[in-house]
Amino acid sequence: MARRYWLETLGCPKNQVDSDKLAGTLSAEGYRPAAGVAEADLVVVNTCAFIDEARRESLAAIDGLAAQRRAGSRLVVTGCLAERSGAELRRDRPEIDAVAGFGQPLAPESARRGRGRGRRLQVAGGGPAPRMDLLNLPRPPAAAPWAYVKVAEGCDRRCGYCAIPTFRGPQRSRRPEAVLAEIEALGVQEVVLVAQDLASYGRDGGRGERKLVPLVEAARDLVPWVRLLYLYPSDLSDELIAAILASGVAYFDLSLQHASRPLLRRMRRWGDGERFAARIAEIRRQAPHAAFRSNFIVGYPGETEEDHDALLAFAAEAQLEWVGVFAYSEEQGTYAAGLEGEVPAPLVAERVAELRELCDEITEQRRRSLVGTTATVLVDRPGRARSHREAPEIDGVVEVPEDLPPGTFAAVQIVGAAGVDLMAGPPVGASAGAAR
Repeated sequence: MARRYWLETLGCPKNQVDSDKLAGTLSAEGYRPAAGVAEADLVVVNTCAFIDEARRESLAAIDGLAAQRRAGSRLVVTGCLAERSGAELRRDRPEIDAVAGFGQPLAPESARRGRGRGRRLQVAGGGPAPRMDLLNLPRPPAAAPWAYVKVAEGCDRRCGYCAIPTFRGPQRSRRPEAVLAEIEALGVQEVVLVAQDLASYGRDGGRGERKLVPLVEAARDLVPWVRLLYLYPSDLSDELIAAILASGVAYFDLSLQHASRPLLRRMRRWGDGERFAARIAEIRRQAPHAAFRSNFIVGYPGETEEDHDALLAFAAEAQLEWVGVFAYSEEQGTYAAGLEGEVPAPLVAERVAELRELCDEITEQRRRSLVGTTATVLVDRPGRARSHREAPEIDGVVEVPEDLPPGTFAAVQIVGAAGVDLMAGPPVGASAGAAR
């Protein structure tokens, strides 16, 4: 009988790609997916450790899986928390059978044979890298009409609040032919390109020109929709904007984090609300149907009432479709961990609630404004679809008639809105798959 595995993934889309790679490796080892935790011989949790809330969620997931697994099964913790806090996990949770850093073997058979180590990527400039990268490992075909594809690992930026470079290493870009081969093999209608710093793809050099715009253009020749997540605002060039607008998905996921210029400099980041708003307005002039997403950090050390007011004013002006609001989390080893000016927790909570209320109201207003319009949607599963305005697993959905086949495009009229979700009627005509 084939051995069975259960793989639970926490965190961002980049982690999901890692899990797909791990699933492919386990399949090559003779494992098959289990119907549930209690039926698995091998239980794996791919953790997140970006902020304190994510670490708590990862620890809760580990405890939950440990309680659910059957006697004799093996519990393995991998991912960011394993890479960052492996020694503490081993010490504090003896129920864990193994803690595996990035790319280390999950199955005991692989560990004994020394398999699963893979080929270490070369890092431009000779910087340190994790023991093994998952980037170029094979993965199974996509189970949905869309899939994330990671084009690079690591990050060369040193934002004041972020510890990712300390455990993900410096940026390592994949060869474009490897990315395109993976896209083609997935058999999807939409590919979502992800990386810690997507717009810097190829700048680590070493093997000729590997830039994001040519990659997006080549990917568009393989799939109808190409979506980009996590763009640093200073890299949003005219050329990149044109490539995104031609990709079938006029969706801009911009890593803004704040709008106050003094605070952004304290965060070791570029820009300010005036620059951000001007760029967004220019894109909307070119493409009124474009959708925008961003995240903001509230309560960073030294944040004043003036800084917070600047962020509120920017949010009101920019009218972003989707916003994530996070309270600052102190991360060991980061620049911000040593800064003075800690914002009291009750004040942070108050500011988070104020910004979140404003942004949620804007989102609902913008969703309601779509009622009566026509949108091209990709059907993900019976009754559920998305237009270019909704990234998978992150934003709202479009409810469509149950008889629309998954994996197909349809032009539908939006007939209602409920919170972040939209309701659509029957198809109104043939669709070529391009965003409208």
